Amino acid sequence: MRFRYHQPIPNFYEIENPHHPKTTIDDDFLNEFRDIAIASRFAGLSYSKLSDEFKKEWDIDWDNIIILKYAMSEEILKMDPSKEKCKLMDEEFQEVGAKTFALADILRENGFRADLINPLDDRVSLRAIALQSNDAVITRSNMCLFKEGLNLGFFMIETSIENLPFKTENEMEWVRDYCSTCGVCIDRCPEKVFDEDGKFLRKQCTAHREGCSVCINFCPFYKRGYEKVKKRYERMKK
Repeated sequence: MRFRYHQPIPNFYEIENPHHPKTTIDDDFLNEFRDIAIASRFAGLSYSKLSDEFKKEWDIDWDNIIILKYAMSEEILKMDPSKEKCKLMDEEFQEVGAKTFALADILRENGFRADLINPLDDRVSLRAIALQSNDAVITRSNMCLFKEGLNLGFFMIETSIENLPFKTENEMEWVRDYCSTCGVCIDRCPEKVFDEDGKFLRKQCTAHREGCSVCINFCPFYKRGYEKVKKRYERMKK
């Protein structure tokens, strides 16, 4: 299991999916939906159009995914690993999950199919779906980085909407090169989850068992933000 300390989220749907869902959304309603999401504490939205190869690999038939990104509490992230920290992280997870159901209901009410992808289901990797958005990369410390930040959790809605603003190219590929020259996460990791070649050893990481977030707290993408790190990288390459 990827989320060992998270509990299942109760089903909060109040509206049934439409029998004949619409497949096209207009810009005004999509902008309104995004505004509602941001007002509900989400940091931003991304969109994944899953490739045929990806769907075959994971044995799924989903096509269109809305990714709802939320900033994890800085106060919680700075806590030492503990049962209390895990409890607080799960409470935050449950709260945001309930808001995701509410957003799915808005889409259903307006004629679109919308289903929350179970974030605790190991049959498909949500991080892999995030990468299909061309709006994220995996850092050296095995974190999923979006431009909005490193301290992001996310929920996903599978929908009938086929004309979402999908990206075809990833502007964040430079992050991999930057990470290879940094190494702060390697130096600061209390569990020594990197081998001698700097490769991340996932099974040794205690992030999803004990709530360790040291690598987030020290990462330049968290401390300085994406744009500042990008500018520094561009200066380095001149």
